[in-house]
Amino acid sequence: MKRTGSIATSLLSFFLAIGFAPSTAWADAELAETGRLLAILHDSGRVTIAGVQQLINDPEKGDKGFTAEVFEQRMIEKFRERSGVDLTKIKTEKVPEQAKKLLPMMVEAGKKVVATYQPILNKQGLAYKNFIPATWGTQAAAIFTARTGTYLKQTTTDDVLRNPKNKADEFEAAVMKKFADPAYPRQGEKVISEAVDGGKTTRVLLPLFHVKGCLPCHGEPKLERDISGYLREGAKLGELAGAISVKLSK
Repeated sequence: MKRTGSIATSLLSFFLAIGFAPSTAWADAELAETGRLLAILHDSGRVTIAGVQQLINDPEKGDKGFTAEVFEQRMIEKFRERSGVDLTKIKTEKVPEQAKKLLPMMVEAGKKVVATYQPILNKQGLAYKNFIPATWGTQAAAIFTARTGTYLKQTTTDDVLRNPKNKADEFEAAVMKKFADPAYPRQGEKVISEAVDGGKTTRVLLPLFHVKGCLPCHGEPKLERDISGYLREGAKLGELAGAISVKLSK
């Protein structure tokens, strides 16, 4: 997997090729890379929560041992596997300076959510805890945005929208139409980034596709209620589930 330094260099080469000034091109490339890393980190937290769903929903077990610190370790490891960036050594990693500041703050936001939910996660006799990747994702993104002023959210299309807080804006909806194309790559971190507002802002979206673990709630039989009480959408493996959206300004 390419390291982020080489990705940023590739982005810089692209911007130079289409006529951006070097200073502007480098700034845009660094914003795009920071957004990409934030999106991957956020989804790494979602994947971490997905990996402990059976444990979380075990009504026979009290203390699950899934503390904020355990979550942090697993999230950081998942992110390292996907991005090549080791957050335990973030000061020496070859990532944009803005990423060095924001990535640890995303981790702290995620830990805050897990810490807050400890009484519910460890409640014996309760099966469904309503603590799923989407729950964590919405709340962690809200905390992160409130603390940093950086726009980050999980979003989806109207036909599968369950939480109004995740409703796509016009830009996100347009990009997700591209993600929904069956020809769009389902493997790797294939983000779409674009400079908007006259180049003052960079928007980055990371697609989320339905995996096996999504289908008990979002798959067949369509319109039958899932464990959370929502109607299943009849989704198929590999179809678009939504996206992680990041907006960064110069």
